[in-house]
Amino acid sequence: SEGDSPLRRDCEDGEKLQRGIDLARERGVLDPNFVPEQYISIDVLGKTPDQVADEILGTVKERSKGGSGGGLVILCGLSGTGKGTTVATLKSKLETQDGKTVVCWSNGNVFRSLTLLAVTWCEQQSDCDGFDPAKALTSENLASFAGMLEFGKFNGRFDTKICGLGLDLLVSEVQNTVLKGPKVSKNIPTVAEVTQGEVVMFASSAVKQMGEDGIFVLLEGREQTVNYFRTPLRFTLTLSDPSLIGKRRAAQRLAAAALGDVKESSTAEEIEKAMDSQLAMMSSES
Repeated sequence: SEGDSPLRRDCEDGEKLQRGIDLARERGVLDPNFVPEQYISIDVLGKTPDQVADEILGTVKERSKGGSGGGLVILCGLSGTGKGTTVATLKSKLETQDGKTVVCWSNGNVFRSLTLLAVTWCEQQSDCDGFDPAKALTSENLASFAGMLEFGKFNGRFDTKICGLGLDLLVSEVQNTVLKGPKVSKNIPTVAEVTQGEVVMFASSAVKQMGEDGIFVLLEGREQTVNYFRTPLRFTLTLSDPSLIGKRRAAQRLAAAALGDVKESSTAEEIEKAMDSQLAMMSSES
């Protein structure tokens, strides 16, 4: 049903991520005995994004003891609990009210950088006909590719440098060109399955550097991966009535579908008729 769909997708995504984490543990990339700091649970039922953000910031300020440094704030939660909106609200409040420099970290470009290196490696092998995962994604090669990524300050700002296999690139300069090219995009899923550990290790070191430099880093993700980032500022957004997640998704679909059947000049009666029509179609699908 519509209500079960987001939860089912979350479960499937979580299982895929966990397989990648388990593989990284087996290969010795991640410590199987690593224990993260405890998560702080926040029930978002009936709360605005501002209220949720203020609750998180209260804990952040309490635990930072009024310090002027940076830090890492991790946000987890099921789809539909408002993680993206909360991150945007946190960023705005930290910047405008507290004068902080804030970075919203994403692992996407790290996966893309590793994929570029794997594809480039294949291009340089005489016995590879296109991208060959079996040959390219060995434990030795993955360790080598990860060693070709460097995070630090380049040209006065934090960036990721790709240096190896003839490549010498800054991610900020190629993230919308080379890293979005077809040879990278089509192979990311295959590479991502086996590089969770390498990406987590690289990213955890990167956000630590930024935090020590006075930057606040906001990281939205799933517990399977963000568990490996050291910080006491980790929060899980929950809904004490989980059925609202599915209801919210259903309402979004209904409104979007009905929008195509009405005009700006439509009356309330016409809008209601369009909603009823789309609701009947959605009901017939289930």
